[in-house]
Formats: sequence, structure tokens, C-alpha cells
Amino acid sequence: MKIGALKETAEGEARVAITPSSAAHLQKLGYDVVVETGAGAKSGFSDEDYRAAGVEIADDSGTLVDEADIVARVRQPSGDEIRRMRQGQTLISFFYPGQSAELLEVAKDQGINAIAMDMVPRISRAQKMDALSSMANIAGYRSVIEAANNFGRFFTGQVTAAGKVPPAKVLVVGAGVAGLAAIGTATSLGAQVYAFDVRPEVAEQIESMGAEFVFLDFEDTTTDGAETGGYAAPSSPEFREKQLEKFRELAPQMDVVITTALIPGRDAPVLWTKDMVEAMKPGSVIVDLAAEKGGNCELTQADQRIVSDNGVIIIGYTDFASRMGAQASELYGNNIRHFMADLTPEKDGQVNHNMDDDVIRGATVTHGGEITYPPPKPKVAAIAAKPREKKKEPTPEERRAAEVAAFKKETQSQIMMLAVGGVLLLLIGMIAPPSFMAHFIVFVLACFVGFKVIWNVAHSLHTPLMAITNAISSIIILGALMQIGSGSWLVVLLGALAVLMAGVNIFGGFLVTRRMLAMFQKS
Repeated sequence: MKIGALKETAEGEARVAITPSSAAHLQKLGYDVVVETGAGAKSGFSDEDYRAAGVEIADDSGTLVDEADIVARVRQPSGDEIRRMRQGQTLISFFYPGQSAELLEVAKDQGINAIAMDMVPRISRAQKMDALSSMANIAGYRSVIEAANNFGRFFTGQVTAAGKVPPAKVLVVGAGVAGLAAIGTATSLGAQVYAFDVRPEVAEQIESMGAEFVFLDFEDTTTDGAETGGYAAPSSPEFREKQLEKFRELAPQMDVVITTALIPGRDAPVLWTKDMVEAMKPGSVIVDLAAEKGGNCELTQADQRIVSDNGVIIIGYTDFASRMGAQASELYGNNIRHFMADLTPEKDGQVNHNMDDDVIRGATVTHGGEITYPPPKPKVAAIAAKPREKKKEPTPEERRAAEVAAFKKETQSQIMMLAVGGVLLLLIGMIAPPSFMAHFIVFVLACFVGFKVIWNVAHSLHTPLMAITNAISSIIILGALMQIGSGSWLVVLLGALAVLMAGVNIFGGFLVTRRMLAMFQKS
């Protein structure tokens, strides 16, 4: 069978569904690959690059559709483009079936098998085919680059001879794939990053990337990612009001706001209202990744960069992924070739459209002359982490009772250890000479006292290990000072050397700590 990639017709679209590298993988599955002439030009892939990879070049889209058994593209096709296809052909593209009822009817009447890459189930096995995540990852990264390009200062803080530059404060609303990509990029640029999500279980992910989670003290049980395919569910009106109240509090402090809240099949919720924009500082930047579905910011205009009356820049581009055409094409091409691998289990170049497979069934929206959207829930649902349980603060009486119980337990443990130690010393004393026992008891007491002294030292250095070594060095100095007064010149020399080396270790520890902390300080 033959699989072909069409040249995208949407204005400004730079992506292509099959790249030279993904074509090689498709050929290993047994397929012949054909690409419309000029399809990869905007992504930096020439026709010669495709020919070198063994790909056939079609002169126009009509020729490609006539020749290919499987047609791949990026953007959602039009009704006329589907009508040009023949019965039994397979179409792979973004489709948005929830908002495209008429297009589904056209595909059904035409008898094609339509696979929507935006409908790939969000389960572990399908991650390599998840085109929405691939494109969202690029959009999140690119949103920070666009924000930095429009922001009038450095993201990172600097102290220079010309003056001090504070770090930019960036708020990322939504910690899905795009949000996490934005957090990682903004953090790497040196900004102070804050992030909010209605799912409290993502707080650890946010904090692990160096951002601060904006916690909302409100319990909302409607946000279950498992029920929405891994996305955050719509929130209750009460939660929304609390959320907007928190954003109004943050708005005057933020230099950059990146909004990513969008669930496929739904309009984008308005999270950044006009009064929040008015509360922001002139020169601040808002990047709205949900502009295609109305936008999270009330003032967003799709595909436009506007400036509000108070000087806030609002970016509503809908082609963030396309602005990085080469990278986006590679990732999307890999998503398609992984999907084709599932469609071709025998690697014989023949499609086996197994509707019992969760991934294939979930992404198929028309098949065999029937509309198969919406799909049933996959057998393996997206797993949502359990929200953090709030710890109940103990009452003063409970706290005192816990302290008494801990003290009693520790006392019992100490008595037991003393009893065991006493029995061991008695047994040793029965067979050892008196001179040995005198020295041995001193040695045991020294070990016990030393242990207690060393392990109770406060960790004032950047690692507990350095604090402990400093405590040991201090004990060495005390012991050496006691021996320096000896009449033997050898003992005096060894004691002086011990004081010198232990002192170097102590001062060196604090010096290293000072330098280590300076590396992580933001100006």
C-alpha cells in the first residue's frame, strides 16, 4: 500500500505530516511513500531530501490522492478535500470531531476511514502517538520565547555596573503538557515562575521544575483527570470565583502571564478578565495558548498581537507549533509513523484496522461508512493521582499527649540500651584484666559522648555531611590543645599539626558553603 502526505493549504502553516526521517520508518513497515511537491519546503525539507530518502514526489494534490491508499496531513481537511477521496481510503489528520458534525457526515458519505490524531486516547501505551501533547509541548516552549521577545527586560535577574535588573515574574495558568513546557523554559531563562492548576496533585511536578505552586485553599471534588482523559475537568462556580479572586491578587505582581487552560471539544474558559489586565503593569505580557477556542484572557483576539489601553501586550497567536515548523513536523511525523506501526502489526504494508484496539478505536471517527465518534471509554483509563490529603492540625492536648508518649518510648529505649551495655561490660570484665577495663570504659564513654555531640550539631552548612565533619574537626582541635602542653616535643608537634589541619577543614567548609550558596542566589 502507498501512504502520502499532502501540502498544507492553510495560510502560514509550515508543518508537514511526513518528514524524510519518518518516511524511512514507514518504508520499514512495508509502505511506499509519496509526498506532494513542496510539501516540506516551509519546514526546511526539500523535494531532493525526500527523493534521497526514497520518497516519490507527486506533482499535485490530485495525483497524490488518486495514488495513495492512506492520506496524511496536519490540519483539519475541508469538506471538498474529503469529497475528492475515494471509498475505502484512510485519512489521518487533526479532525476535531466534537466541533465538526458536518465534516463527519461528509466523511461517512464518502466511505473513508478517518483517523483523528487529536482523538488518540491519553493512556500510557499511546503516548508515542499523542499528537496533541507533541504540539502542546512546542506551543508551551514557544509561548515563553514569544513572551521574552515582547517583554522589555531580561527574564533573569542581573547585577551589572550599569544597575540592577530584577528577575521577571512569570505566572503559568494550567500545568498540562503546554504548561509544564512553559514552566521549564521560563525557569531555565532565570525567571521567578509561579504556576496554578485546578488539580492539586500536580503541585509536586510544578515544584520539581523550580516553580512555585499557587495553592488555592478550596476543596473542589469535580476535578478528576481520569474522567476527562487526563485533562482537568471544568470547575464548580464557587471554585471559579475563588480562582479569579486569587488571580486578581496576583495580577499586579506578574510581568508575564501564560494561559494554557483548554480541554478539547470545549470552549476555552475565561480566566484572565479585563480588570486583571488593567491591574497589570505597563509592558507586561499575556500569551494566550487557548486563543483558537476563544481564549483564556477576556481581551484576546485570535491570531493577533494587541496592546491594551494600559500598555499590556496580549498575544493570541494560534500557530505556535507552526512557528517551529521543522521541529513540529518531526514530532508529528513520528506520531503518525508510530500509529501506522499499530495499524501494521505484520509490517507487510497492509493496514489492519483493528477496532478492538483501544488506541485505534479511540482515534477512528468514521469507519466502513459509519460514524464511530464518540468512542467508548478505553479499557485502561487515564490515571489521575490522588489529591493531597490535608493534614489535620492536632489540638494542644493531643500534641502534649504525643510528646509524652514519644518521651516514654525514648526513655524505655535508653534504659534497654543501658541494660544491654551494662551486661556486656560485666561479661567482658569477668575475663579481661583490670587495666584493660579502665581504658575500655573511657573509650566507650568517649564514643558515646562524641556521638551525641557530633550528631546534635546544627546543619549550618549546605550539607549535613560537612556539618558533621566540622564537628569532628572541632573535637580533634580540643584534644590536640590538651596535648600541646605535654613535655614531649613530638607530642607538641603532632598536636600543632592536628590543630592546623582541622582548622583548615573547618574554615574551608564555610568557604565552600559561601561559594555554593552564591551560585544559587538570584540578584
